[in-house]
Amino acid sequence: MQKNDIVKVVIEDIGTGGEGIGKVDGYTLFIKDAVIGDIVEAKIIKAKKNYGYARLMNILVPSECRVKPVCPQARRCGGCQIQEMAYERQLRFKEEKVRGNLMRIGEVPEEVLSSIMEPIVGMEEPFHYRNKAQFPVGTDREGNLVTGFYAGRTHSIIPNTDCVLGVEVNERILKILLAFMKEYGISAYCEETHRGLVRHILIRYGFSTQEIMVSFIVNGDTLPHSDELVKRLAALDGMTSITLNINKKRTNVIMGDVVRTLWGRSYITDYIGNIEYQISPLSFYQVNPVQTERLYELALSYAGLTGEEIVWDLYCGIGTISLFLAQRAKKVYGVEIVPQAIEDAKNNARINGIENVRFYVGKAEEILPEYYRKYEEKHGGEKAHADVIVVDPPRKGCDEALLQTIADMQPDRIVYVSCDSATLARDVKFLRRCGYELMKGRAVDMFPQTVSVETVVMLSHKTEVQCIS
Repeated sequence: MQKNDIVKVVIEDIGTGGEGIGKVDGYTLFIKDAVIGDIVEAKIIKAKKNYGYARLMNILVPSECRVKPVCPQARRCGGCQIQEMAYERQLRFKEEKVRGNLMRIGEVPEEVLSSIMEPIVGMEEPFHYRNKAQFPVGTDREGNLVTGFYAGRTHSIIPNTDCVLGVEVNERILKILLAFMKEYGISAYCEETHRGLVRHILIRYGFSTQEIMVSFIVNGDTLPHSDELVKRLAALDGMTSITLNINKKRTNVIMGDVVRTLWGRSYITDYIGNIEYQISPLSFYQVNPVQTERLYELALSYAGLTGEEIVWDLYCGIGTISLFLAQRAKKVYGVEIVPQAIEDAKNNARINGIENVRFYVGKAEEILPEYYRKYEEKHGGEKAHADVIVVDPPRKGCDEALLQTIADMQPDRIVYVSCDSATLARDVKFLRRCGYELMKGRAVDMFPQTVSVETVVMLSHKTEVQCIS
């Protein structure tokens, strides 16, 4: 295959970035905006030895699962990669993705997966589920102020005040901001020149409490005429917190470290189940509260707690899973590298009156091995033990030193919550070599209209096997 060749392709799969995948005479092509089942005409734009990238030219035969996107900007925006695929097919794709990775990378036999994997947890309403949105602020080619989202793999803003994944109040807030900036001549930030004031606007919404937070991220120390902007926003039902976030660094990182309260509280509250959480502009908090509750209930069920267990929760964030577990455990130890997240976790434990949790600041791959080593020294060679260990790592998964320590502590059950089924599968393979077997598993669709999927699995200790890295 060569650049500029026009080819006919049957789309058989979806890639990690949402691209349709098909083959022509054994040569793999990645084609943006194509969905599984499409027969398309495409033009090759980049050809490598074994694979290439092509631009969708025509849909010759549309897939049975192809639907009209709800959002008119779906193709241009980088947020929804598979909105043109019927939701039921999205769910099947995600299930197949998880199972495929566990078989191919994790080397879990197909018959084992067939017996232990439960059906994916989908949503009844797969739109308007996000409780958090970060909108970049900029100007279009004519110099007009715009907010929206970045086009895929670029920092070019696609104007949009009505994202179909966000809550409806977002649009009202964005229109108030744009009108205010135009009226008072407030400039938008330009990444290329590092000039201009307003960089982003962050909006959070409490699904249980209906509380609203707005935070303006600015390239400066103040926001001129902010009193007037606050007055307009404070009139909205549910407005609870309006803050200014200072970020004067030349960086792609959205939030700065300094937050100043302009009006109301410095946080909003929300609930997952019966646990109350205080959420500040810098807090990590799951963006889909409906599915988060189902995810955590699943993790709690897999943990099989009776009230007598010692539990470690690694990569605990602001203590969301820890506090769920603490309701049914004897003692929970949470570990998180971000100091502010641990402060939030301690505060969330306090406001809920939960006293059987203890939090550590540091890398899980350092804290747990160090605890294990010191315990053995202090107790004359006796091995540290945990009844249940829960891990919810970032996309890169767990490193082998941590997995080895987990296996050495010989917990009865390991509950692994994953946002990347490929690294999950890799780590499952390691733990299976250490004498653990996959006993339960289920995918949870936390992010409908995207290729992302969460997975929860439970592994149980079955043999005294010496793990070999």
